[in-house]
Parts: sequence; C-alpha cells; structure tokens
Amino acid sequence: MSTNGQNLALSAHTTNQGYYGVQLWGYQDTLLANTGNQLYAKSLIVGAIDFIFGQTATAWLDNIDIRTIAAGSITASGRAAATNPFWYVINNSTVDGINSTIPAGDNFLGRPWEPFARVVFQCTYLSDVIAPAGWRVRSTAVGGATNIQNVTFAEYANYGPGSILDEGPRANFSE
Repeated sequence: MSTNGQNLALSAHTTNQGYYGVQLWGYQDTLLANTGNQLYAKSLIVGAIDFIFGQTATAWLDNIDIRTIAAGSITASGRAAATNPFWYVINNSTVDGINSTIPAGDNFLGRPWEPFARVVFQCTYLSDVIAPAGWRVRSTAVGGATNIQNVTFAEYANYGPGSILDEGPRANFSE
C-alpha cells in the first residue's frame, strides 16, 4: 500500500454490480464506483484522499467500515451535470481512523470533484476524525472555482463525536 499517491483497488465500470464482504485498501482513489447501479455491503474500505469516487454511478454503500489512514476527504463526487442520476449513499456504516494515530478533525466526508456532486451519509457513526465542517471545497486549476454552487452534500441521523450533533455547524453548502 502506497502512502503518497493513487492506489486504485477496484474500478467498477458497469451497471448492476454488487460487492459483499470485500476489503479495499489504498491511499488515494481506492474505489472508483463509476458507472450504473452498484451495491457495496458489509465491507472495509481504507484510504486517505478522495478514496470513494466516480462520475456516473448510483452507489449504495451499506454497513461499510470506512477507515482513514491520513488527512483527506472520503468521497469525491464527479457528477458534472444536473441531468446525471448519480448518487453516493453511505448508510448504516462506520467512519473512523485505521488506528489511534489518526488525529481528530483531519478528515472530511467529501469534496466536489465536479459542480453537481451528490453524496449522503445517513445513520452512520462518525468518529472524531471528521472535521467540524464535515465537507470541504475543492479548488480547480481553472480560475480557482470551488464547485459548491450546485452540490448536494447531506447528512441524516448520523451520530458520534464527528457528527453534526456533536460538532456542528457544518459547511454552509451542506445540509
């Protein structure tokens, strides 16, 4: 496992895929959930920077252990247009550091790769590794655009020290 670059563990480019009981380890760009309908359940996903990402998939991640290994963002949604049906939903899962060396507040739930990013974390335990803002902007090389005007970054019924219930207030472009 690299500690300083891309480590694509799974590249999912077709619809109607399901993964159960897998372990995906990487650093940057661990899981590319990119096309069609996808289900991930009762699995482990490890990374640091944008390690769950893609552009045109509707991915449901259920009962996933998400572990961070360094500072970064968990998701990077590449939804580029309002007509794209893409969503990432992380449901009934756990977000924590891989071990006790991961500092509190060094990680974010996600950042927009493209301007219509859509990600939801719901009914998920968020440890103190999640920064109080929860979500972060991603500046692009073209004019320093932040890609936050049309994003849907949402949380529902999450709990734990990194949740909006304990941390608040979240980034003003999230809900």
